[in-house]
Amino acid sequence: MLKVKTKILIHRPLEEVVNFSAAPDNAPLWYKNIDSAEWKTGQSLEVGNQIAFHAKFLGRDLAYTYEIKEFIPMKKLVMETANGPFPMMTIYEWENDGPESTRMSLINQGTPTGFSILAKPFMGLMMKRANEKDLQLLKKIME
Repeated sequence: MLKVKTKILIHRPLEEVVNFSAAPDNAPLWYKNIDSAEWKTGQSLEVGNQIAFHAKFLGRDLAYTYEIKEFIPMKKLVMETANGPFPMMTIYEWENDGPESTRMSLINQGTPTGFSILAKPFMGLMMKRANEKDLQLLKKIME
């Protein structure tokens, strides 16, 4: 299993950071590799709802659908996809770090299949770099 965890401190209140970062419609604004997000089922962060994403990673066009597996308001969002070349779970965790600051964690974990197995070490490094850039962009937008 491949697991990449990235953290950042954003100088904005918890509620603002959660409301912006958890909204799939905002993902293309702060994820460099995501081109679009489209709700496939109900447009709320409820367990079972699905969102289709189109992205580019390592020079490849990717289309995958995430299903919301868990949402604890102001704490945690868990989304998972079973399709595509690299089935993955993405987890956002948020915590207060004072009245005007939020600590956010972005965790990606999954089990590579096919060609992805051979590229696992490289993929982990690339995912870490991409996540760091994405969280820095989120910070820039929010602050």
